[in-house]
Amino acid sequence: MTAYALQFENIVKRYEKKVVLKGIDLNIVRGEFFGLVGMNGAGKTTLIKCLLDFCAADAGSIKIFGNSNRLPQSRAPLTFLPERFMPPYYLTGADFLKYTLKLQSLPYQEAAAAAMLQALDLDVSALVKPVRSYSKGMTQKLGLASCFLADKDLYILDEPMSGLDPKARSLLKAGLQKLRTRDCTLFFSSHALADVEEICDRMAILHEGLLRFVGSPAECKQQFASTTLEQAYMKCISIQ
Repeated sequence: MTAYALQFENIVKRYEKKVVLKGIDLNIVRGEFFGLVGMNGAGKTTLIKCLLDFCAADAGSIKIFGNSNRLPQSRAPLTFLPERFMPPYYLTGADFLKYTLKLQSLPYQEAAAAAMLQALDLDVSALVKPVRSYSKGMTQKLGLASCFLADKDLYILDEPMSGLDPKARSLLKAGLQKLRTRDCTLFFSSHALADVEEICDRMAILHEGLLRFVGSPAECKQQFASTTLEQAYMKCISIQ
């Protein structure tokens, strides 16, 4: 029997009269790296919000490692980074990491925090600076550091490359690949098709509330007779 990390069954979500998600069915296997791509407003963040029970789906069900996502304990094995990550401006970097780890009953280890920042190309001096002084890239790195330090089985990242320079993007990709050695599952949204092709085992194209494609990046190019994933994506969303 296949062990699923995530199971979405007939997920429907409406905002007033607009149907944002139109019956999403999707299974993600434990240990899989899965990318969700789509235009702005396609429903990617809404699907993640439903998964995390930040908003209730109007129909359907979601399971996390076999447990209903409506149960608080089902979310214990995961860590999440939102697309618009904004830590409390009055905390220092170290204070924020201590706070997030304490919420998960995990200890703060100064050496581990410093090593994680270095792995993401964030100067260790950022730990003593208030986050209100951080740039967008520094803030994103702090959020990613918080996720990695949590040492979870499932990583839910909404546009994790946002605000990162080329060096930081490369380092993040290397860090994500290390998760494979622990059989971790990665589910992330992205606009960067090159990143999806490089990182993911499978991907889904979400367009106008529907999953237009689910499969590997290579299968996507083959199905839409394209030499690049970008070309395949454009052909996919052009289908009426």
